[in-house]
Amino acid sequence: MRERLAAAAAKVPELAQRFPALTAIALGLIAACAYPPLHLWPLGLAALAGFVWLIHSADNWKQAAARGWLFGWAHLTLANNWIATAFTHQAKMPEVLGWAAVPLLCVYLAVYPMLAALAAHLLAKKRPLWAFGLVLAGAWITAEWLRGWVFTGYPWPPLGLMLLGTWDTPGLARVLPWLGTYALSGVAVLIAALLLAAVTARRWLPAAGGALVLAAMMLLPSLAIELTRPAGAVQYTLVQPYIPQSEINDRSRFDAQFTRIARLTAPGREASRIVLWPESAIPDYLEEGYPERYYFEMTAGGDPRLARRRIGTVIGPQSTLLTGVVNLNIGTMPSGRRGAVSARNSVMALDGSGRIRGGYDKAHLVPYGEYLPMRPILEPLGLSRLVAGSIDYLPGPGPRTLDLGVHGKAGVMICYEIVFSGHVVDKANRPDYIFNPSNDGWFGSWGPPQHLAQARMRAIEEGLPVLRSTTTGISAVIDANGVVREHIGMGKADKLEGFVPEANPPTLFARLGHILTLAWAAAFLALGLAIPRVLALVRARG
Repeated sequence: MRERLAAAAAKVPELAQRFPALTAIALGLIAACAYPPLHLWPLGLAALAGFVWLIHSADNWKQAAARGWLFGWAHLTLANNWIATAFTHQAKMPEVLGWAAVPLLCVYLAVYPMLAALAAHLLAKKRPLWAFGLVLAGAWITAEWLRGWVFTGYPWPPLGLMLLGTWDTPGLARVLPWLGTYALSGVAVLIAALLLAAVTARRWLPAAGGALVLAAMMLLPSLAIELTRPAGAVQYTLVQPYIPQSEINDRSRFDAQFTRIARLTAPGREASRIVLWPESAIPDYLEEGYPERYYFEMTAGGDPRLARRRIGTVIGPQSTLLTGVVNLNIGTMPSGRRGAVSARNSVMALDGSGRIRGGYDKAHLVPYGEYLPMRPILEPLGLSRLVAGSIDYLPGPGPRTLDLGVHGKAGVMICYEIVFSGHVVDKANRPDYIFNPSNDGWFGSWGPPQHLAQARMRAIEEGLPVLRSTTTGISAVIDANGVVREHIGMGKADKLEGFVPEANPPTLFARLGHILTLAWAAAFLALGLAIPRVLALVRARG
């Protein structure tokens, strides 16, 4: 039996070399299974090791580039399959378009793994596996950093997400304060390469030892959990009202939605607390000054002041509410009539009297979701944005901190803004916590757990607790070490109550941002190129 297994294992490299394209695609699909909700990280690292071998064994740069692109295309297509679900919640375009949109999007996204593979081949093709792994790690870090901002950026998901532990442990992501997310992706590549090098050299003891250390790091619980409430801690009530996507824009359901969110919020209204409602929680327009026809379409009966007072009554006189709202920009429309020319996806802060105490406008908007790029060209072709409405959203100025007095300083990141590493905190005015309201009802079964996982990564690398309130789940309170303290699962109406976890001191990443990312990329590249030369010189002189 052992001989048969050894013979079968020996044929794997031969088959991979005979069918490199299929092998790259298969490895990409397997690697995506390392992310939530499956979280099969050992399998993902094994697939990543196979990818390193496939690129290292390429005969020329064309092979390396093609294998890198195919791996990235398959990997990112499966990981982003939740995008297709969003097409089932709109009526202007055929639902089947979603299943074409995801692989088509990943035709572009796969360029970045291709560039990393190509750079590693050109720089380190003749280096030993461990050195090649260092160079590929540095190239991968750079490529992911580029993917995070080129053409507005789309970093979902970073490769390092596979190194995040389960909800009660940060796993290997505990090193994020000193690396940042994209550098952690490089570490994932390097770990896979080192294990591969040990196995191919039949150095079984180092391979087994490394695997055991990795498993211990992934499973070791966080040791930095507060056992007592910190002095001055802010009390919170975080609500998940369960508003299915089919009800979001159904005016006949608005009263029932508000009744549900009020029922969950009102108990404890005598306390001094921060109340957190999700994106898409309020259908009313709460700002004044719009043409009357906009207010009469909503549930509050045409008066934004009445709507705000109603909310103030629910939250209580000593509370502050942070809630997702839609605000309009009023101007002259093409028809010449005064009306909404654009919109803002916002969070508004209200006190117990219904007074507006501040707000935040989402800065990182979703292409094809909140605005239609190249509208004059694409709209005549039948394309539309997924969010209901005919006007586009405009971006806000970027991370801002809302000073809420006794309820602390809140940073706000709306929905998928939280996935942009290094762009979630106003560095000049560091908050006490980050509020991340979201409508995850678009995202099927794969999107919400991946979204939560990336919010955990932001908490660790910034050293700040993150409080997520979503319409349908997963809502959660995440401490500054990435541990999920409390959560509400998908498909439930419920609330969380407690005290906001304490923030950690600013991390190295919080202070340096992506300067640190690029420094790690340069260090990996330099080590992978320099160490083999140094060792060769030492051998030559010895």
